[in-house]
Amino acid sequence: MSSRVVLGHTELKVSPVCFGTWQLSPRFWGEVPKESVLAAMNRAFDGGVNFFDTADAYGDGYGETVLGEFLAGKPRDELVICTKVFNHFNPDASRYPDLSPEHIRQRCEVELRRMGIETIDLYLLHMFDPLTPLGEVAETLDLLKKQGKIRHYGVSNHTMEQFRAQRRFGDYDVVQPRYSLIETDIENDLLPYCQAENVGVMVYSPLAKGLLTGKYTGGETFTDFRKHHADFQGSRFRRIAAAVRELEPLARKYELSTYQLVLSATLMHPAIHVAVVGIKTEAQIVEALGVMGKTLSREDYFAVRKTLAIDGIAKLQDASAERK
Repeated sequence: MSSRVVLGHTELKVSPVCFGTWQLSPRFWGEVPKESVLAAMNRAFDGGVNFFDTADAYGDGYGETVLGEFLAGKPRDELVICTKVFNHFNPDASRYPDLSPEHIRQRCEVELRRMGIETIDLYLLHMFDPLTPLGEVAETLDLLKKQGKIRHYGVSNHTMEQFRAQRRFGDYDVVQPRYSLIETDIENDLLPYCQAENVGVMVYSPLAKGLLTGKYTGGETFTDFRKHHADFQGSRFRRIAAAVRELEPLARKYELSTYQLVLSATLMHPAIHVAVVGIKTEAQIVEALGVMGKTLSREDYFAVRKTLAIDGIAKLQDASAERK
């Protein structure tokens, strides 16, 4: 695995590990010390990470603000910055979808000022807005590109057909879907399409919100949004945690942690260029950096996939129970 990959048909040369900042959303993750994240960002940069992902929705601008503090002391031409647009923020902290041309233009100006930069390297539509005509969205993004305020644009959290429709109107270079080795549905449509069209793919939640790191037994409780998430509850949580622990011998074979084994396997998919990893501490980014240059044999890759085929195993077990 190279320390730099070209993101699809863009000219963006990025690290296959991207530093994600969703953890700076207090309503999802609670309070995360800014100093800890800034220290991790610096360690990431020193370790070869040049790709940083944020969004105006992360802490209602807090993620971009913290990233801006980091960028202030760094050579801008050595970094690739991705942020997103989608929400209209009300004074009472409520929000609603808004990809109208005027709103996109306004938010782009706010985001540029917040991060202290002149150009956003990659601007993503955070979600799909059913109300704004697709042509108007693309025209607005093309205008921002012509003005030098963004270099490339793409989408996040779009279905295959939504993305295909967007591309009829604009040059959407990159997608950012959710993907992990326990949630692989996009292998059926989006990933083959992106590979055929040479679209850049940067997957988020590759460790399934920490579930695939190998640090859980299945009996833990949570104070953040995971306390209501089905993957972190009851028998499913215990079953996934047990499966992840089964990977420990294979991880040792490669002198990797379980986290690194799973992340390395994730990045082996030929359509996936980048994994966006959420980082809170320096120790976490050091572990993530350990996958640079790592790969698995084909046999071991599929051994990982088989072990983590949780839903497939569950379906087989359910079918067996019905026959009894």
